[in-house]
Amino acid sequence: MIIIKGGHIVTPLAVYASDIAVEGSKIKSVEPNIDHSPGDRVIDASGALVFPGFIDAHTHFDMNNGVMTTADDFASGTKAAIIGGTTTIIDYATQNNGETLTQALRAWHQKADGVCSCDYGFHMAITDWNYAIATQLLNMVSSGVTSFKLYMAYDALRLDDEDIIDVMSHMKLLKTLACVHCENGDLVNYLVSQQKLKGNLSPSAHPASRPAQVEAEALSRLLYISDIIDWPVNIVHLSSALGLGEVRKARARGQKVFVETCPQYMLLDEGLYSLEGFESAKYVCSPPLRSKYDVGEIAGAAVAGEIDTIATDHCSYNYKWQKMTGVNDFSDIPNGLPGVEFRPGLIYGQFVKAGLMKAETMCALLSERPAKLYGLYPRKGALLEGSDADIVIWKNADIKANCANQHMKCDYSPFEGMDMGGRAETVLLRGEVIVENGEVANAGRGIYLKRDLPMIDQM
Repeated sequence: MIIIKGGHIVTPLAVYASDIAVEGSKIKSVEPNIDHSPGDRVIDASGALVFPGFIDAHTHFDMNNGVMTTADDFASGTKAAIIGGTTTIIDYATQNNGETLTQALRAWHQKADGVCSCDYGFHMAITDWNYAIATQLLNMVSSGVTSFKLYMAYDALRLDDEDIIDVMSHMKLLKTLACVHCENGDLVNYLVSQQKLKGNLSPSAHPASRPAQVEAEALSRLLYISDIIDWPVNIVHLSSALGLGEVRKARARGQKVFVETCPQYMLLDEGLYSLEGFESAKYVCSPPLRSKYDVGEIAGAAVAGEIDTIATDHCSYNYKWQKMTGVNDFSDIPNGLPGVEFRPGLIYGQFVKAGLMKAETMCALLSERPAKLYGLYPRKGALLEGSDADIVIWKNADIKANCANQHMKCDYSPFEGMDMGGRAETVLLRGEVIVENGEVANAGRGIYLKRDLPMIDQM
């Protein structure tokens, strides 16, 4: 048995002193002053916060965009994740045009099975919709895939409104969840072409081609569709105050809407697209970074409880040989940022330790709410008797986000030099110590998670 002693347990409701007893893969008890026997391993958590394992429900590992593959595969990505305290990731498996959902799921299992250092599940991105695909949804649910990605942008990925309406009706029937990338694809294509006609080919043209109105228009349209279908949706990577305003309108008229944002939209702003030379290509992602006002609004919404989850949209490309492919045309720069390793530290250092957010809120955003929304609670996301012993012992430390020391396979960090305020000193995954002294002691121990239906009525 493992006994974690002297720490302060963090839940969404309170922080309190308690010990934790772990037996096998499960939490046996959470109570003060647990006695230990000579054969038990005792872990001293004095002065530390003890969180349930963090969940990153938006990653893209080993993803080919049609031109190149992301820098991080499942081995490197999940190793980096668990070093940062993330014990579960949910990656976006993606259906290629003409491919069945079953084929797509099989392909993602081939990439991930046997190499992950944290537990993992899959969403399924639907890019080709017809009656035959609709009949496969029930098989996805039985395989543990209970959330589905829909794109409103990117010509090779997006569905039109008619298909989105039909998909949403099936989501309601099966009580599953649509996770939607909200950008008006036609507007994006038009604005990209306009920037090129003007001769604006540098990375600074990227935010001009995807202004906040592009997000807000798609969001508004989707939310009215959701209202008519009478089934909630999950908005991924919300980036703008305009988009947040559309969410607030929908909630004011009685809709249930789930919202995810990412650290980049809480910490980085569009001024980074004005860096000299091609350096600003490092920050090309979609949606793009927004104004300082938008950053403040999104961060404030997360602190105030208007955001349900914080994920990363981790999609890493190396600057020197992948981002540089767009040196003559900004639209050729692969979109995406690395972040899976630093997410907990950035939220802790920039918000909790800075006094802007409670540790309880961090626990809700990174652990409990994603576990509930994606059908994993209370197995994951909680420090309760019977829950998986996914435990993060978080200690204060003078640590900054640093590319030179990161474990992600990327040659830069968009958060370089930002204070993280601490680190995951020790991390347990299903009762096994995976991270000790901030480094991986046991790699490759992750297992596939068959997820239950989203706990929509309990959020």
